[in-house]
Amino acid sequence: MALNTIVTAFTADPLLRWMVPNADKYIRYGAALFEAFGGGAVDAHTAFQIQDFAGVALWIPPSHAKHSDERGQGFSQQFLQAVDQARLEPISDVLRGMRAYHPKEECWYLSLIGVDPCHQGRGLGARLMKHALNLCDDDGLPAYLESSNPANIALYERFGFEVMGLIQSQSSPAIHPMIRTAR
Repeated sequence: MALNTIVTAFTADPLLRWMVPNADKYIRYGAALFEAFGGGAVDAHTAFQIQDFAGVALWIPPSHAKHSDERGQGFSQQFLQAVDQARLEPISDVLRGMRAYHPKEECWYLSLIGVDPCHQGRGLGARLMKHALNLCDDDGLPAYLESSNPANIALYERFGFEVMGLIQSQSSPAIHPMIRTAR
């Protein structure tokens, strides 16, 4: 259910829809793609949901960081079936850029957060963010994310995240890696 919420929430995400512009492929393979990016949160018990999966946040704790560092190392068959084949090289470049910005020190990593569009605007994403950032603060660790939608940068900044740089390759949308220092 969590991945279905993410698929719905990211239907118009600039990066994901650039990678998978075909709607049929996006619907068919979306959950598998998102599991590759955030499935470690389920294993770590740091996949959070609110109001019967109206919103979902997939956080990778430091103890599971190795798994998130492996993303983009190779493409699964489902990934290859889903993405625009003409964009494999720039997709690889973007994923390498994401790995390069990922902090080397221990941190919590927000791999995915989304609210079903019919539940947006009610503060569910903010409540999910506050919950997980309290865990980060309890651990005294920073939090890291990549914003694939420029419309979300101001939201993340309200929670103390700062833009670290820009990741972009060829025609890809801009991705902004963001860090929130330990509190």
